[in-house]
Amino acid sequence: MSVAFTKEDSAETAAELLLPDRPIPEGPNLVTKAGLDALTRQLREAEQAYDAANATEDVNERRRQSALPYRDLRYLAERLRTAQLVPPPDSTDTVGFGSTVTFTRDDGRVQTYRIVGEDEADPRAGSISYASPIARVLSGKMVGDTAVLGEQELEITGIR
Repeated sequence: MSVAFTKEDSAETAAELLLPDRPIPEGPNLVTKAGLDALTRQLREAEQAYDAANATEDVNERRRQSALPYRDLRYLAERLRTAQLVPPPDSTDTVGFGSTVTFTRDDGRVQTYRIVGEDEADPRAGSISYASPIARVLSGKMVGDTAVLGEQELEITGIR
């Protein structure tokens, strides 16, 4: 049916309603307990936003308002379905998933990051994805070890 025969404002409005899926990262969906809790909370928030959008009387506005929460619902439901809860590390001998690692760069900068799942990662808040280049080169290393990232060396100074 042509858009001309519907109540849609235009073909552009119709296209707004069909948001593409959020990309799902490849590989296992490892999560910490905090990451699992965050995904669950975000799913509840998306459900509430979707329900609120569906309460809108105007059909066009309802479709517009529900498109984003519906896309988030699909993404979050899939991420929760595939989540693999990883318990906290048993030791602080080596860097692994859930570890907080401090390292010194060649230029003297000292950085500390917690290695977490992809949906939980927030470098500004001090957490990086286990799939990030830094986490990959640090994994399995011990205090005093050096890891090479590109042309930089990272010396591990602490693990907790």
